[in-house]
Amino acid sequence: MIPLIALLLVISLLPACSVPPAADTQIPQEPVSYAQAEFSARELVEYRVSIDLCEEEAQADDGTPLASYQFHLPVLEALRGDGTVITEPQTELEEQAAEVVRTFNDKFSKWAAAEEFPEFADSAAEDLALRQEQDGTWTPYTLELICRVYQTDCLVSVSAEYYSDTGGAHPNIWLLGWNFDLSSGTFFDTGVLAEDSTAFQTVVQQELLQQAAAAAAENGMEPEAFFWQDYEHIIADWDSYAVSFDETGMTVAFSPYELAAYGAGPQEFRLSYEWLLPHLSGHGRTVLGLGLV
Repeated sequence: MIPLIALLLVISLLPACSVPPAADTQIPQEPVSYAQAEFSARELVEYRVSIDLCEEEAQADDGTPLASYQFHLPVLEALRGDGTVITEPQTELEEQAAEVVRTFNDKFSKWAAAEEFPEFADSAAEDLALRQEQDGTWTPYTLELICRVYQTDCLVSVSAEYYSDTGGAHPNIWLLGWNFDLSSGTFFDTGVLAEDSTAFQTVVQQELLQQAAAAAAENGMEPEAFFWQDYEHIIADWDSYAVSFDETGMTVAFSPYELAAYGAGPQEFRLSYEWLLPHLSGHGRTVLGLGLV
């Protein structure tokens, strides 16, 4: 595996996730409560996200390329105030930061290990033998995962495209998304960003239906013709698909075949922060870096 850092973002959890005490505030040293430890960790720890490239190629006995993969994966690190990476935690605060890092990186550990690649390469070998018996043409199998990262002081949002090409009429494409709250050290569904998760689910659903109708109209079709006939039912479950955030707002994305035929391409719906803001809780605004007003 060859590491390649394609993106480097450094964040401090102090400004958005907590408010520092006044200069004359006395913080007792013993005992240290969980809340105090959490504040201190945010004060002292920074997080850095990079994108690492993991890749490998399999060949047949005669050297013919069989299959390859390239996975561009996000990797989270915790840093001390002096910029050193916390590899061996020395305090309770660093243990908490290390746990945040472990939780995030474990989500992508299966990709990093490429656990399914040996089976993928075996399928390619079987296909190669068949092609050699027929017309002799051969195109190696390929897998590719491309991850992009957006961060606020409390958020790491990962959007990804996963490609699998086995020589068919077209590659298979899946859109993926993960959202991670650095202040709690957990991955989250979008419902936690609103005071009423059910109401938020509904209002976003209504907006997506309006955008879907507009997209169909642009193609001169009714929604039932441009999308699958049960598109309304699919959109109602929007938060089970690829949801991510960037500088402009929230994106809800459906892979080819999920909402419409492959020829229609991926379907992406964007909701600006201006649109989202009235529907968010104070916690949601903080996580997304929108402040409390």
